[in-house]
Amino acid sequence: MRTGIRWLLRIVFLLVLSAACGTFIPRPLIAPVDASSAAVTHRILLLSGPIHTDIAIPLDAETRAAFSFLDNTGFPLGHPNAEWLIIGWGGRAFYLETPTWAELKPLPVLRALTIDRSVLHVDLAGHITEPQSTVTAFNVSEDQLVQLRDFISESFVRDAGAVVPIPDAGYGEIDRFFEARGYFNALFGCNTWTAAALRSAGTGIWNPLPQALRLSVAVYN
Repeated sequence: MRTGIRWLLRIVFLLVLSAACGTFIPRPLIAPVDASSAAVTHRILLLSGPIHTDIAIPLDAETRAAFSFLDNTGFPLGHPNAEWLIIGWGGRAFYLETPTWAELKPLPVLRALTIDRSVLHVDLAGHITEPQSTVTAFNVSEDQLVQLRDFISESFVRDAGAVVPIPDAGYGEIDRFFEARGYFNALFGCNTWTAAALRSAGTGIWNPLPQALRLSVAVYN
């Protein structure tokens, strides 16, 4: 009995140590920032829930051009009242079948704890109030914003060059789900994808929880 407790404590200690190291040990930038573009900054938002994070990118002309491939899917990228493009990545079963906590089911949780195919959730937002506890804002250079857009764009699965929307999947009238690259699991899930996307802004090497990712961004940005 005591041996089992000791092993359990060791596992908990290793998980806590790994999370701490992942938060505070920086990962190198995706690419060096060109000095000519470093003076130009763009505001990016990290939107955090209890277990999930999304990225909000300002929906300017450059963002609309970079994600123009969404126009062919029925997604209203040109909505006149939209100010932000919201992107999130996650496990297919949990993401599609759990729009609210009240609709939580055992099978999606099991898939999230093991391994699952991934999807991208794309949405629009108008004005987002700052500051608030669920919103972390930071600035990136022109080059870093291009890297961020490219990373997100490359996360979409493509069939003959076109992204693949998931039919009849969405939480409302505007948002859409798309097939995504990669597989989801508990150790490398939605928050580690968000951290990888934001790497040019500065994050730790492993951020499995929204709280760790917010702290890591605060430390290195």
